[in-house]
Amino acid sequence: MKFLPLVLVFATAASLTARDLMPRPEDAYFKAYEGYRPAETPGLYLEEGDRLAICGDSITEQKMYSRLIETYLTACVPQLKVTCRQYGWSGEQASGFAGRMKNDVLRFQPTVATTCYGMNDHRYVPYTDAIGAEYVKNQTETVRQFKEAGVRVVLGSPGTIGLMPAWVKTATGTKEDLNLSLLRLRNHDVQIAEEMGVRFADVYWPMLTAGFTAQQKFGPEFMMTGKDGVHPGWAGQTVMAYAFLKALGLDGEIGTLTWDAAGGTATASAGHEVVGAAEGGVKFKSTRYPFCVPEGDVKKDDSIQSAVALIPFHETLNRFTLVLKNATAPNYEVTWGNTAKTFSTADLTKGINLAAEFRDNPFSAPFEKVSKAVFAKQDYETRQIKTLFHGPEGAADMAMTAALTEKVRAPLAEAVIQSVGPLDHVLKVKAVP
Repeated sequence: MKFLPLVLVFATAASLTARDLMPRPEDAYFKAYEGYRPAETPGLYLEEGDRLAICGDSITEQKMYSRLIETYLTACVPQLKVTCRQYGWSGEQASGFAGRMKNDVLRFQPTVATTCYGMNDHRYVPYTDAIGAEYVKNQTETVRQFKEAGVRVVLGSPGTIGLMPAWVKTATGTKEDLNLSLLRLRNHDVQIAEEMGVRFADVYWPMLTAGFTAQQKFGPEFMMTGKDGVHPGWAGQTVMAYAFLKALGLDGEIGTLTWDAAGGTATASAGHEVVGAAEGGVKFKSTRYPFCVPEGDVKKDDSIQSAVALIPFHETLNRFTLVLKNATAPNYEVTWGNTAKTFSTADLTKGINLAAEFRDNPFSAPFEKVSKAVFAKQDYETRQIKTLFHGPEGAADMAMTAALTEKVRAPLAEAVIQSVGPLDHVLKVKAVP
C-alpha cells in the first residue's frame, strides 16, 4: 500500500470540510472541538482463534479497560476462542512502543492488536506541528511493523484530560489547550487508519461527550478522566473498552430466549439451550454469558454503572433478550435468579434485555470469576515484560527469560480459559394482574 507523504497528510487534514466532522452537542463548550468523522468499518474484525495484543501507555497498564475487553471476549463470545495479552507501559510514547514491539509483542505472534497512545505524545502542552509530525511518524511506524508481521490493527486514539496534571512539571497551557492538542492527535489517527487500511477506535470523542454529560448530570466532581485528570477510573475505562470492542466489530448479540406464555415452553438461540422444566420455570444451559455490571454508585466515576448510564453499552454490546409470545395477561412477572421484576406485555413482546434489567443475575458470580482470572494473568504480563524482559534477566538471556516466563504465564492463561463454561440457570415467567 502506498502511504501519503507527511506533508500531504497535513494538507489533507486542512482541506476537510464541515460535513466530514463528528456531530457536536449544541452546548457552546464544544465550539472549538472539530473531530474528523472516521470511515465506517462494519463487520466483525476478529477471527476465530485470534491472539489479541492490547498495547498502550500507563492507562493500559492500569489493567482496567484491557481487563474488561479480555473478560468480554472470554465470557461473552467464547465461540471466537480469542486469547489476549496486555502490554501497557507507564509513561510510554508511540516511539517507545515502536522500538520495543518486535522484542515484546511480535515474538508472541499476535494476529490482531489494539493500540492506545497519544496522551504522553502530546507532552501536556498546546499542539505544535512538530508534535503532530512526530506522532504521525511513530504511529505510522507502529502500524507498518504490525502489518508487515501480518497483524490486523485497531489504532486507538488518545482520550481526554480532566484537569492540568500537577505532576507534569513541564505542562503548559489550559485544560482546553491540551484537549484540543489531543484532538489533533486523534484526527491524525483517523487519517492514518484510513490511509493504511486498518481500523480506528475512537476513545476521545465518547470520553469528551460522555464526560461533559456526566458532569451536567452528576456534578463537577465526576471525572471521566479519573481524579488526577489523566488516568480514568472504572467509568472512563468502561468507555474505553466500549470504543475498542465496537471497533473490533462485536455485534453485541449475546442471545435470545423466547417464552411461549400459552404453553409455558421456551426456545433459545445459538449459545443457549433449553434443558427442561425446573422449579416452576424453564432451565437453560448457556455457554455465552452476558456482560455482568457489578454493583456501584451510578453517580460515581469509579463505577462501571455510571458508564453504562452514559453510553449505549447494553444496547450496542450486551443484548441478552427475553421475548414473550402468545401473551394473554397485561403484565408478567419475570424471575431470574434471586430477582423478580414485572413488565408489561407490550415490552415483553418487543423483548426485554435481561442483561440490563437484572443487575444481579445467575451469571454475576461466574462472570466475576472470569474477571479475576483475567486480572491475575494480565498482572503477571506486566511483570513478565517490564520487570523480566527489560531487567537483568532479559539482558543476560532474552530467549531463556521468554521461555521461563511463559511457563509461569501458561497456567494463568489456562485458568482464564477454564474460568468460563456452560452455566445452568432458571427463568420463570408468570401472568400477574
